[in-house]
Amino acid sequence: MSVVTVSASFGAGGSEVGPAVAAALDVPFVDRAIPAGVARRLGVPLTDAEQKDETYDTGLWRIVSSMALVPDLAGAGPLAYSTLADDRAFREKTEQVLREVADTTGGVILGRAGALVLRDVRRALHIRLDGPEPARVTAAMRMTGRDERYCREELRAVDAARVAYWRHFYRADPAEYRHYHLVIDSTALPLDAVTDLVAAAARALGIGR
Repeated sequence: MSVVTVSASFGAGGSEVGPAVAAALDVPFVDRAIPAGVARRLGVPLTDAEQKDETYDTGLWRIVSSMALVPDLAGAGPLAYSTLADDRAFREKTEQVLREVADTTGGVILGRAGALVLRDVRRALHIRLDGPEPARVTAAMRMTGRDERYCREELRAVDAARVAYWRHFYRADPAEYRHYHLVIDSTALPLDAVTDLVAAAARALGIGR
């Protein structure tokens, strides 16, 4: 048993497909366990770990992307350095949690640059969910019930924040197809079909029960 990593742009259905794939494979969906594990290893409150987590709270990464701190912190002021002073420890502990999942229970991991962290794991399937921006805005409107303007602004902010996370920690772009085994336009298919496709690919690699 090993892992499926899911990288998803805003509106591409990652938070829906991830748990559904885990259920189909009868493996854990470990999203909420990751910041909790990081917090324990760092000896900090859960809220502190969530503040730096790519998936849970993009607030920090919105700041990073808006301050032009991508791909690095060169030329940034003292406040930016102070905000990210312990990011190396955060990254190391996050990677440790992901590797422990791969080595023990297995499961489906959403975000956290899992495709990069676990690229050397023998039985791991790395998935990217994406789609054209207008289609993702429409999907987000349907899933959240919010209006088009809100969803469009949120799309740009969240996508920029996730790019900032990848670039800051790994000098990489989450949209690069070479990081993944399977890239799916999840706005062009029903999410049930996307789930079935990912689950079938995972079973072909011997992942799941």
